[in-house]
Amino acid sequence: MLRFLCLCLVLAALPASGAQILFDFGSTHAGQTPPGFRSAVTGQGKPGRWSVLLDKVPSAFVPQTPEAAQVARQPVLAQLSQDPTDEHFPLLIYEKQSFGDFTLTTKFKTVSGVKERMAGIAFRLQNATNYYVVRASSLGSTFRFYKVVNGQRGTIIGPELPISSGVWHELGVTCSGSQIRCFLDGKQVIPTITDTSFSSGKIAFWTKSDSVSYFTGTRIVYTPEVSPAQVVVGEMVKEYRHLVGLRIYIAGNKPGTTRLAASQDKSELGRPGGKVELDVLRRGVIYFGRGKRIVVVTMPLRDRNGDVIGAVRLSMKTFLGQTVKNAVERAAPLVRELESRIQSLDDLTD
Repeated sequence: MLRFLCLCLVLAALPASGAQILFDFGSTHAGQTPPGFRSAVTGQGKPGRWSVLLDKVPSAFVPQTPEAAQVARQPVLAQLSQDPTDEHFPLLIYEKQSFGDFTLTTKFKTVSGVKERMAGIAFRLQNATNYYVVRASSLGSTFRFYKVVNGQRGTIIGPELPISSGVWHELGVTCSGSQIRCFLDGKQVIPTITDTSFSSGKIAFWTKSDSVSYFTGTRIVYTPEVSPAQVVVGEMVKEYRHLVGLRIYIAGNKPGTTRLAASQDKSELGRPGGKVELDVLRRGVIYFGRGKRIVVVTMPLRDRNGDVIGAVRLSMKTFLGQTVKNAVERAAPLVRELESRIQSLDDLTD
């Protein structure tokens, strides 16, 4: 166990491979909105009413016998509000993560609606008024893509084709850099789109007006976004052989907390820091600790204005005669290198 010593302030003067998310609505009670999502609306009217319910869904597996059931009642996500306002676009935004390059597939079913029967996915969403969307319309018999900028709909692209209501279909979208491809039932029915307006953003389920629509089987395969700080940390750990570990903590979402923003181990990202990291962030002090064959120095990371934006925890190989002073002297140049390459809090976030 490391024991830390807070150093006096005078020492401060010493010279993001592919991933996958499958939305499982089975863990949400019927009638409730799944956790991790936020309801919003583009245009007029109130946000939609999103909740989980059971519905018959075709099996994803080939029946082994003629008697085997080909449909089963499964949890699905439903938009149940029937607001007839024309310019009314309910969104259910997945808040936990943003996506840059990804492939998303989801089953959808338009159930009812007098003015509209639409279902879609908003993506690379910045907020409720800036995003791309691909949507299917059963009443209009159209499959369309467009972007929304400051609440205004851009050029609409896509064909007219029949999309049966009350039947499950599959919608897909792939983003790779500025290239966007949209699919219906496994076929790319819109020519590849090139657009640079939004490079990354959140994902949201989308409907229009009084559409009651269901979604299930939503899968996102994506390239995790990597912050500039994460890139720098990886490079420095490889370059400096005496550096066993390098972690950068920033203020957490709640007052009095910290979270890990960069580490050579990506699986650690987001973990909370402790009292040492919090004190470094608050007071700009330096801590020193000893472990088995290592020393640990935690120092403030400052932006170009000299303000503390992070707490850097450096774990280094120790040697016979290692003192607190020379441990800090070994750590200081590494922190200065970090400060030359990480110049604002934006560099520490995705």
